[in-house]
Amino acid sequence: MAKIKVTLVKSTIGAIPQHKKVVEALGLKKINSFRIHEDTPSIQGMIAKVNYLVKVENC
Repeated sequence: MAKIKVTLVKSTIGAIPQHKKVVEALGLKKINSFRIHEDTPSIQGMIAKVNYLVKVENC
């Protein structure tokens, strides 16, 4: 499977509590932290929910 790099680029302060949980589930804690995930439909759905907080790149 393809890999994608997900980076937190905006603070979760003021975000909807559900979106904070999605960011935490993606493994992101601080601004500019990143995780490399498999490009699966579940990860894509999580990214779509918090697209205003994260940046996505192909690896």
